[in-house]
Amino acid sequence: MKYNFTLRTFLFWQRWLFYSSLLFALAGIIFAFFGKNILFLPYDKMLAQVFWNTNQFPQQAEPFRAFIYAPLGGTITCAYILLAFIAYYPFKQKQPWARNAIITAFGFWVIIDSAVCIYFGVYAQVYFINVFSITVKALPIIFTWKSFERQA
Repeated sequence: MKYNFTLRTFLFWQRWLFYSSLLFALAGIIFAFFGKNILFLPYDKMLAQVFWNTNQFPQQAEPFRAFIYAPLGGTITCAYILLAFIAYYPFKQKQPWARNAIITAFGFWVIIDSAVCIYFGVYAQVYFINVFSITVKALPIIFTWKSFERQA
């Protein structure tokens, strides 16, 4: 009975990691091609307030916003599609390198991204986006940690 519960719990978290990665990848695509929409309006407003002390990007900065959201959205999409593949195959097979790769890659991302955001005063990105994203990934890692221990 314990084995089935443990396996079901593991599969829940593995699927959580897989499907949440697909959702984040989709969000990256939307951000890249349709970054100026109601979903991302709070993000635009936050950046405009930090950098221009206004509620919207200045008209002359709009082409830059449209451009920079594309590679950023593409990078988000890339990272989360890769994470989905890792979650679907090697993570599900309980290969320790898969768990370690997720921790290492997203650990570097959150440190670099948060440091730059703090430097420029974009604290809301750290508090909301980074913390949320890392939590979504950390929960499956935490709750499946023992599943990756080598079997004797």
